Amino acid sequence: MPEAFDVVVYHNPACGTSRNTLAMIRNAGVEPHVIEYLKTPPSRSLIRQLLARAGLTVRAVLRETGTPYAALGLGDPALTDDQLLDAIEAHPVLLNRPLVVSPRGVRLCRPSEAVLDLLPAQQGAFVKEDGARVVDERGRRVGTA
Repeated sequence: MPEAFDVVVYHNPACGTSRNTLAMIRNAGVEPHVIEYLKTPPSRSLIRQLLARAGLTVRAVLRETGTPYAALGLGDPALTDDQLLDAIEAHPVLLNRPLVVSPRGVRLCRPSEAVLDLLPAQQGAFVKEDGARVVDERGRRVGTA
């Protein structure tokens, strides 16, 4: 591999999108630093840095499904970034995943195929857990339907 790749993935092993993303990183021949963010949440400062590098807002990375989003009233557009970050600090599950950091950038990899832009070429075929073919046997992206 001509390019050195140090990849960090903020991962939730219970999430299929996160598992598929991690598998595609490994399919590119990269063994990432895996941070299970529910066990080791990123600091408020780190979240701000990651979002700035990814060009995302705090609101853009809030997860609604399976979280206390509605109960906390986080859909209120009057809430500030600091208030949203307070909620994420108190409930790390509110941070959407997987966030991936590579030499090519930072991205919220939803859908999981978004990670391909951050990696060297895939080393072989890749099929997601749901059976969707993403990469062919030559390591090339397969068109989406």
